Amino acid sequence: MRFKRTILSALMATALALPAGAATLKWGSRADIYSLDPVSVASTSNLAFLNHIYEGLVRYGPDFQIEPALATKWELIDDKYWRFTLREGVKFHDGDAFNADDVIASLKRVSDPESPLRGNIPLYVGVKKVDDYTVDIEVSAPTSLFLNDMTNIFMFSGEWLKEHNSEKPTNLASNVEGYATHNTNGTGPFKLESRVPDSQTILVVNDQWWDEKKHNLDRIEFMPIASPATRVAALLSGEVDLVDSAPIQDLPRLEAAPDIQVNKRTELRTVFVGFNRRETLEDGRPNPFNDIRVRQAVEAAIDRDLINAKVMRKLARPSGSLIAPEVAGYAKALDVYEPADPEKAKALLAEAGQEGLSFNYMCMNDESINEEEFCTGIANMLERVGFKPTIDMGPRAVQSPKRTNGKADMFNMSWANEPTLDAYSLLSQILSTRSESTGVSNYGGWSYPEIDELVGKAAQEPDNEKRLALEEAALKIAKDDTLLIPLHQQPIAWAMMDTVQDVDFRADNKARHWLTRMAE
Repeated sequence: MRFKRTILSALMATALALPAGAATLKWGSRADIYSLDPVSVASTSNLAFLNHIYEGLVRYGPDFQIEPALATKWELIDDKYWRFTLREGVKFHDGDAFNADDVIASLKRVSDPESPLRGNIPLYVGVKKVDDYTVDIEVSAPTSLFLNDMTNIFMFSGEWLKEHNSEKPTNLASNVEGYATHNTNGTGPFKLESRVPDSQTILVVNDQWWDEKKHNLDRIEFMPIASPATRVAALLSGEVDLVDSAPIQDLPRLEAAPDIQVNKRTELRTVFVGFNRRETLEDGRPNPFNDIRVRQAVEAAIDRDLINAKVMRKLARPSGSLIAPEVAGYAKALDVYEPADPEKAKALLAEAGQEGLSFNYMCMNDESINEEEFCTGIANMLERVGFKPTIDMGPRAVQSPKRTNGKADMFNMSWANEPTLDAYSLLSQILSTRSESTGVSNYGGWSYPEIDELVGKAAQEPDNEKRLALEEAALKIAKDDTLLIPLHQQPIAWAMMDTVQDVDFRADNKARHWLTRMAE
């Protein structure tokens, strides 16, 4: 109740301060953003929020086609350079003009060896200035997938970075912060007004935005509300207009409310289980997960269909594939899985000599949909076949650095293949051996030279069909070796009051509130 009164008091004070006719979107979400620096962490939700403040050279249109943003046109030169013509007349929020020097500073920062986002542009080699509004970006392969990757690479003011000693990237996992962690200066449709972590982040409209204004918002108030019950109560009481993570167990109640609209669908994001594959576990023991029989025993113990029925309310899509059907590179032949078989799991565990195997299973209570519940369910399934897992549960802010730095024996993760919308994203950033530009999210420390070779060939292959065949071959190796265990493509649901007239709701689950209109 104290939480509700606090939010209500804050909203009343805000309403009194706003001019008459101002359109405010009160946006509730289940978790806060990590940082105001888009380079600090490879998180889809973090980048989606910051896309209201920052922009890339290109962006996705309504059907995920590449369209101009801070660049007006581009062409591939000699199969080696992408030449971008930059949009003139664009201003950063502090009034500085956008030009080629800003692109160079931004790409240097995001491609820094210490940048958590460097894996998002695996084909990037370098950049040079042609003139004030033209840059050539060198790539290692001529594939147009590079343009997809660039939708998530945001442009900073080079002068602003230099002025605030922020030319080097910050890094959430390493606790490296800087001025850009807490301050912003983009070119996007909204500007930062204030931020109180884990409480509220307020954006106000950028009246100097270069693009045609399609929204009618003056203000966005973003509030993380971790408790599902409190999130639903906040929506039903009108304390928030929209929640982008409506609890699936509460959808029937919300759908029955006369002034609530619910949008739901399956997301592009696949949730899967991963393993520590280093020589030893964190406690120093020889790593039992390097034995394929142990990994196969884990998979045989997990009942995907039961998880979907009991935990996901039959709204997920149980999957044998590491990528969703909508993602380029998907192969129906790989999207198969056997029903749970506890006896097979016990036999595999016995054959490996690992009965009673104890290990930590790291989960997060605010990352994947209903992760806390399916984590408990998986742990119970594993116990029944002879494993002895200990659940390590916590929020993303605490758990993500542990997962990144190899502190988990078994863990959950998910991947939507954004922004590439192609299997190459998963293959290069997760399944590949960690290097300067690949394997950035390879949290288990695995290395499969045969996968690396296929991914390298796919990056160089200009023919789309041949590239997809190479990707399928790499995904088959991962499946055959139980590198990761796919669980499902998770459901997503947004619920909103009738104060929201129109909102853009897509399978990538990214908010685009520069397209949102409130009822007038």
